[in-house]
Amino acid sequence: MEFKQAWPIGLAFAVATAAVTTAAASEAPIQSVTLYPGSATVERVAQVAAGATQVEITGLPANFDKDTVRLQADAGIQVGQVVTRDQARADSPSAREADLEAKVQALQDQVAAIDADIKSAQIVQGYLEKLGTGGDKPAPVDAKNLAGTLDAIRKGAFDALERVRNDETKKRALTKQLDAAQRELAQARAGARAGRTITVQVAARQGGKIVLTYQVERAGWKPAYRAALDSSASTLDLERMATISQKTGEDWTNVKLRLSTGQPSLVVAAPDPLPWLLDYQPPTEKIVAPTTAMFRAMPAPAPAAPPPPPAADADDYIAPILESQGNFTTEFEVPARVTLASDGREIAVSLSRQTLKAEQRVLVAPRSGHDAAVLTAQAARPDGVWLPGQVQLQRDGTYVGALRWDPQAGERFRLAFGRDPLVRVKVEERDRKSGQAGFFNGANQRRIAQTYVVTSTHRQPIDVLVLEPTPVSESDKVTVKTALRPEPDVRDWEQRRGLVGWTRTLKPNETARFDVDYVIDYPKEGYVQGLP
Repeated sequence: MEFKQAWPIGLAFAVATAAVTTAAASEAPIQSVTLYPGSATVERVAQVAAGATQVEITGLPANFDKDTVRLQADAGIQVGQVVTRDQARADSPSAREADLEAKVQALQDQVAAIDADIKSAQIVQGYLEKLGTGGDKPAPVDAKNLAGTLDAIRKGAFDALERVRNDETKKRALTKQLDAAQRELAQARAGARAGRTITVQVAARQGGKIVLTYQVERAGWKPAYRAALDSSASTLDLERMATISQKTGEDWTNVKLRLSTGQPSLVVAAPDPLPWLLDYQPPTEKIVAPTTAMFRAMPAPAPAAPPPPPAADADDYIAPILESQGNFTTEFEVPARVTLASDGREIAVSLSRQTLKAEQRVLVAPRSGHDAAVLTAQAARPDGVWLPGQVQLQRDGTYVGALRWDPQAGERFRLAFGRDPLVRVKVEERDRKSGQAGFFNGANQRRIAQTYVVTSTHRQPIDVLVLEPTPVSESDKVTVKTALRPEPDVRDWEQRRGLVGWTRTLKPNETARFDVDYVIDYPKEGYVQGLP
């Protein structure tokens, strides 16, 4: 069984300004990244040859916290002193910067070549213009060759002008590309900081590897979903996704990615409450208004120092974070390797995909001012942590919209898939009166009587749920008499007080009617909140 040594670097880190012993430089490419809301743990791997006494890991960004660095060595490799030194960015540009610099130089060379071609064409054009106007005493032309000479001048002038026009068109396109490349290079240089090199003294009895990990900021992720309903098969195809981005100063190329709901940047210290001591002060001759000084408590711990002001090259990038999370950390493994540049761009990665059996129901809530029927689907919630996020919705292959979704809000998944145009909803007013209920008791009365008419024009039976929020009095001055026909079969829907409902299975072209009748008595004086 392989034994590994883990070496915390926070206590043994030394910063060197002078040169260290020459060692074979190792790039130690990034192998995996664990992404948190607002930060990331980067893992690099350096190969160590048998008999090596020193390993130099180069190409590291200088913006990670040195206290978070950890080294883990294979069995047979003993780690000794660790030294770090920073380098100017110009001494160790990133691979992305080098590519952008090469691109900018190539575009500049192309623009220069076009400028040279334009200048040569303009020289030809100027010479031909002089020939045409007789300037600079041109050589005499034989009359027999005049037509040919004029045609040659005309053709030469046309070719010169056409070359200039074509070159100007090419130059405009190249200039746009050059401007974009220069802006991208400036952003890369602004986001990149000085490079860092770590030199590790080792005693390698045999070959192996050293795993280097450290924590960086300006990276994050947030959950996202895609839900596709097949109404014919009553299935819900649900894809779990994550939106990630980073501006850590180093590109992630073909790395293994894990997503965690943990937040290492948060304070982990346990609270340490101080005693609350009261001190009595006897009265003095001068009466002093009571102040908070009379209630003297032990001083509270000093507040945390405010964050340092942003650097001169700071931008408005905000790493995506989770808006809520469970009590414990959960990690998600991204199936495919990921490549993500350090420029703040957002990409979506797929985490998993599954098909759930769905129960479809048309939801109607006329009292809420929503006379449309909306198709909903419910499914059993699979095991695991399902974080809130944006969900993209499709119904039978058609995109219907997006909404904020909290999968943990109920015991089952429930999603809305847009309006059902084959279900009509109508509200009929039977009675709506307001007036004085009694001359002697000085009470007012409001009566509301309505009928909800729901008609299905589907070719197959559908399940319908009609919801009605009945008035609930929270004052003994207000009384409510309620009459509902037929009697609701749903009470306190989703633990919401007074919210009742009727469930029906409507056949093709079937109409159902639901009567509601409320009589509300309240004092003549005053105001009743919630009356329509």
